[in-house]
Amino acid sequence: MLRDNCVGRVRIAASFDKRSTYALGDRGTDMIRLPCQLKICVGVTVISLYVVVFLVKNDVSRYIQNLNSQLDVLRPPPVPISTQSKVAEVPRATPVSGELKCEPDRAAGGFKGFSELKPHIQDFLLYRHCRHFRLLLDVPRKCGAAAEDSAGIFLLLVIKTSPWNYERREVLRNTWAAERQENGAVVRRVFLAGTAAGGEERQRTDELLRVENHRYGDILQWDFIDSFFNLTLKQLLFLDWMEEHCPHVHFLLNGDEDIFANTDNMVHYLQAREDPQDSRQHLYVGQVLRDTKPVRWNKSKYYIPTQVYAAETFPPYITGGGFLISGYTAHVIYNMSFVVPVIPIDDAYIGMCVEKAGLEPEAHVGVLAVGEKVVPRRIYSMDPCVYRDLILAHGFMPYEILVMWERIHSPDLKCGILNKY
Repeated sequence: MLRDNCVGRVRIAASFDKRSTYALGDRGTDMIRLPCQLKICVGVTVISLYVVVFLVKNDVSRYIQNLNSQLDVLRPPPVPISTQSKVAEVPRATPVSGELKCEPDRAAGGFKGFSELKPHIQDFLLYRHCRHFRLLLDVPRKCGAAAEDSAGIFLLLVIKTSPWNYERREVLRNTWAAERQENGAVVRRVFLAGTAAGGEERQRTDELLRVENHRYGDILQWDFIDSFFNLTLKQLLFLDWMEEHCPHVHFLLNGDEDIFANTDNMVHYLQAREDPQDSRQHLYVGQVLRDTKPVRWNKSKYYIPTQVYAAETFPPYITGGGFLISGYTAHVIYNMSFVVPVIPIDDAYIGMCVEKAGLEPEAHVGVLAVGEKVVPRRIYSMDPCVYRDLILAHGFMPYEILVMWERIHSPDLKCGILNKY
């Protein structure tokens, strides 16, 4: 009897198709007898696994609750949506200048192979000469009450954003893009945005940006579809705005919303580089790419057909994750943009304008903007001692930016010798 009581039964569920040579009972299970000792081992193992899973689950839950409590303030309020809204068709990229529409360049349609190009590339060729779009949201006093006051702005943070990325913008406002004085230098920020394609999504994002701009006064939004192929347009519209409102700003950071910028180091570096006696100081600094070829594979997001750019290589340029330019160089790029045909790769286009002016980019070891973190993940990519010494790195999630900014400013952080750029 004792031996019989020590027999454990384990039901093994299985499913086989009708051709299986292994026959199961009607209930699709088999009963396997196990010795008492093995039963005890299995039982202990299962219980241990449940305990581990329970503890890990609780740990993760506590972590997520803690993170959510910190990020609750970063979530936007709900935006009312009209029940009458209907999803509209995606409009073509036809800009307006005042009340006048920009007419398509019919000559562009005569290029060989034009009809075989994808619609968005056709649109780009037809309308790439158009650069006057209605400004939906403005901050005309960002650099001061008058254009002359912009001389008091040492560093203007110019951040390209997508309309729907509220949490990214909110994290940046509370970390490296905070408006402040650093070592006596005035730092200001502005976000650049287009619009969603249409329908309810555009209603939601336009209202969200309007609320944000009312609260923070830091958004420039134009009436064009915010897309990859319109990044260069976004850049040119900003330069046009800068000519009017911030013509005397000393330096600019041109960056994506997923970069981690150590703006403290940035200010110190620029202060060391600035020549107050030289009003024509050229500065175009970042991670330089040379002999880069345009992508000719038509399945790629970065596909550039010869009808858009015929040369086999781009001039040297700084990858667009983030770079520093002087106010003078920004004016040069703006002026050259009227004679250099626009291409959709915005960072390469800036390099083309710089080359046209007879100037060159400058590499900096503290700028890593290709889209990979400094340290491979298999080692540890969130070491604050690494990012404390950098100027800029690309490819961060919002929570990583928030955590890293806190870590590098912790009074308890112990690192080696600080690199002075």
